[in-house]
Amino acid sequence: MSLEEFNPANFFGKARIHVLLFIATFLTTYYVNGLWYSITIMTILLSHELGHFFMCRKYHVAATMPYFLPLPFPPFGTFGAVIKMKGLIPDKRALFDIGATGPLIGLLFSIPAIIIGLFLSDVRPVPSDSSQYLGLGEPILFSFIAKLVLGNLPEGMDIYLHPVAFAGWAGLFVTALNLLPIGQLDGGHIMYALLGKKSKIVYTIGILIFCVIAILLYPGWMVFAVLLLLFGFRHPAPIDEHTTLDPKRRILGIILFIIFFVSFTPVPLKL
Repeated sequence: MSLEEFNPANFFGKARIHVLLFIATFLTTYYVNGLWYSITIMTILLSHELGHFFMCRKYHVAATMPYFLPLPFPPFGTFGAVIKMKGLIPDKRALFDIGATGPLIGLLFSIPAIIIGLFLSDVRPVPSDSSQYLGLGEPILFSFIAKLVLGNLPEGMDIYLHPVAFAGWAGLFVTALNLLPIGQLDGGHIMYALLGKKSKIVYTIGILIFCVIAILLYPGWMVFAVLLLLFGFRHPAPIDEHTTLDPKRRILGIILFIIFFVSFTPVPLKL
């Protein structure tokens, strides 16, 4: 775009909704868990979405700036953030890179947040009155980091997470959800890039397993499970379906699904 074509009023008019949603989400996350949580979780979410955004720019795929989704209720204060891709994806390599970059960058911010936050956290006895006690499910990766930082906890003791550590846990939670190998989630993009139209079989199996988890283990997943049933079977094909992934991307795809398994927890919240 030349200097003559740039219209500041038009640009800032388009960006206004993104800025307002960003500010609103900062306020709701601050209201729910304080300043350090808000700064950390906003950084993780922004890094994830900008990973998608700049990779879309690289492949000339039209995409919006991130939309942040405020929610003035605990425990997270937000529904996360999304970008909307408006253009056609040229090939499977572009689809893979766009899908993979967000979770990878989000994870690069989540893990340091967990480590720093755990150093700032307290180890205290579990209260006898657990009516006000919110327990968090521990993914394998989180448990591994916690043992490295704090060691094995004595019987009857638990970690009371600092807001930074909780934001890191939430970042891990978001990463795992996005890596579900279903539909138009990041994991669905990666799976389609790996398997093409055969990925629909994986989507079907993934949705069925997720629905079983929602019914038997954690009813809180039900709304998300319904959304997956409605939208999870569809994935638009890239323009070029014949170009296959190179070995490095295939290996990275396998690594990303390992990250999903060690980051996902079937029961994230325990009241």
